[in-house]
Amino acid sequence: MKLSEFKQILKDQTMISFKLPDGQYVPSHFHVTEVGSVFKHFIDCGGTVRTENRVNFQLWEANDYDHRLHPEKLVTIIELSEKTLNLKDEEIEVEYQGETIGKYGIDWINGEFVLTSTTTDCLAKDKCGIPQEKIKKPLSSLSANKCTPGSGCC
Repeated sequence: MKLSEFKQILKDQTMISFKLPDGQYVPSHFHVTEVGSVFKHFIDCGGTVRTENRVNFQLWEANDYDHRLHPEKLVTIIELSEKTLNLKDEEIEVEYQGETIGKYGIDWINGEFVLTSTTTDCLAKDKCGIPQEKIKKPLSSLSANKCTPGSGCC
């Protein structure tokens, strides 16, 4: 989800919640401790130079159980970050502390923000010798001559 879409959704909300990929929720007393820009400049394993830009939110929970971040306050924080840091309308990544800091994508599904799992991947499979995955089909879906009793095919 891009930052502009996130802000637009926030403007129509009265509360904010984040659902984790496992179905649990980030506790409602969370804080957004950082809104920033993450720029990654790297070379993939095939030798191609790449860049990646993301807007980053860091969610954190403290023991202030009565704390609630209201949507309009988060919009204000985002707009200040856009102005001060010159944030662009990039995809959002969300950091949230589990057993380690997890990085998530974010989506809007059935009226709630859902943190989506992210994965690693090889960006140069063609140069690394990684074979393309073959499409697997169940044997039952393959067409074959089907003989029936009395049809004379056997």
